[in-house]
Amino acid sequence: MDWSDFSIDLHRLGEAFVYDPHAPLIFSSGLFLWLFAGFALVYFLLRRQTTARLLFVTLFSYYFYYKSSGFYFFLLAVVTLSDFLIARRMARARTQRHRKAWVILSLVVNLGLLAYFKYTNFLGEAFAALWGGTFAPLDIFLPVGISFFTFQSLSYTIDVYRGQVKPLDNLLDYAFYVSFFPQLVAGPIVRARDFLPQIRRPLSVSDEMFGRGVFLIACGLFKKAVISDYISINFVERVFDNPTLYSGVENLLGVYGYALQIYCDFSGYSDMAIGLALLLGFHFNVNFDSPYKSASVTEFWRRWHISLSSWLRDYLYISLGGNRKGKLRQYLNLIITMFLGGLWHGASWNFVLWGMLHGVALALHKMWMQLAGRPKGWQSHGVRRFFGVLLTFHFVCFCWIFFRHAEFSDAWAMLGQIFTAFHPELLPQLLAGYKEVFLLMAIGFMLHFLPGSWEQKAAKTVTALPLAGKAALLVLLIYVVIQMKSADIQPFIYFQF
Repeated sequence: MDWSDFSIDLHRLGEAFVYDPHAPLIFSSGLFLWLFAGFALVYFLLRRQTTARLLFVTLFSYYFYYKSSGFYFFLLAVVTLSDFLIARRMARARTQRHRKAWVILSLVVNLGLLAYFKYTNFLGEAFAALWGGTFAPLDIFLPVGISFFTFQSLSYTIDVYRGQVKPLDNLLDYAFYVSFFPQLVAGPIVRARDFLPQIRRPLSVSDEMFGRGVFLIACGLFKKAVISDYISINFVERVFDNPTLYSGVENLLGVYGYALQIYCDFSGYSDMAIGLALLLGFHFNVNFDSPYKSASVTEFWRRWHISLSSWLRDYLYISLGGNRKGKLRQYLNLIITMFLGGLWHGASWNFVLWGMLHGVALALHKMWMQLAGRPKGWQSHGVRRFFGVLLTFHFVCFCWIFFRHAEFSDAWAMLGQIFTAFHPELLPQLLAGYKEVFLLMAIGFMLHFLPGSWEQKAAKTVTALPLAGKAALLVLLIYVVIQMKSADIQPFIYFQF
């Protein structure tokens, strides 16, 4: 035996467990599957030792974040400790003025970190342009998921301020809540009022929870690693990177492909996060509800990234006054909320425009509903709903063009190709050349538009399978993923936010 070869293998094995900026630890990677298997074994061995189990999960969550952002995992500890202490001091404050001061401090800490790491260069360039000067961008690393865990921690301090949640006495419990790895780096944004009561409950995973967890993990893995990654690498990225090299029909199909890609990528992560949480005995709220079935932009935001849209509604829109200060102020509040929601996604003018487009659309829809005398929650039906879904889908796709392109020139170039160089005669050749891509796109959209009752039946079918059947389903899916995956790891799109 050549021991030098053995030592090299050990070295490579060790490298897999340290931070690599080019290989973040994601749910669809083989390393995570092996780590989770070992994690689950220890987790259930500690099922009767609550404190030890919470500590073990918290340490694993910090390691999980270290694998995504390296040394910057300390930011997670900073946010956790500061908001834990702030909430406790807030609860002891004798006056409303002092309570407000503490919640403002929480806002300063969380939004200050977010502003420095995410918006320093953006703001510097913007101010330099206003003053006619120049700005040399700073080399600032953007920690993965910082927008998610800062918003999650903020929801806790704001809820304590509003008297909706009692502050925790145990730092470990709060650290567990903020760092819980299934939703740490890309959501869903879990509210303290929903999650904290679950932390110290006796560990219990029912057959229904286990079966639905396996079902959601399988769905998420299929969405992400089979549909999203494949159509992205083999078609969507090529078109968006060089829109002028492709005809209008190719650009339009690229836009449809990106609409499916980002949905499958992000909802796939949410599905896996919710499924993993179920396997560990915790419940998360649904984060996506077939958003492209929406017949209005208002309905779209009730179905897309529900944890963020509800966060923006409860902590920003309502704080701005909501609909309590007249119709014009309500429309303005909607636009401001979505402007900041766009900026939350990224420090770039393309995200600002994307948010503004949705904000204006929300305001116009609200105005139309009020002028037409429609009651809140009114839904169209029949032919009217069909055309509503068609119009909303294409509006959302139009906005995705600006969301995906960092430069406006590329977005206008893509729109120019679609409207001035469409060339529909190329469609048969295009379908033949990319048959696997368009087959997966057809499957993805078909599954998306199936009735919700079909998904419920599929979940019940998986739940009813014996353990060996559930294992066989996951093994089969992993085999398909291995056959279709690219050589490089494809991080989730929302890791950048």
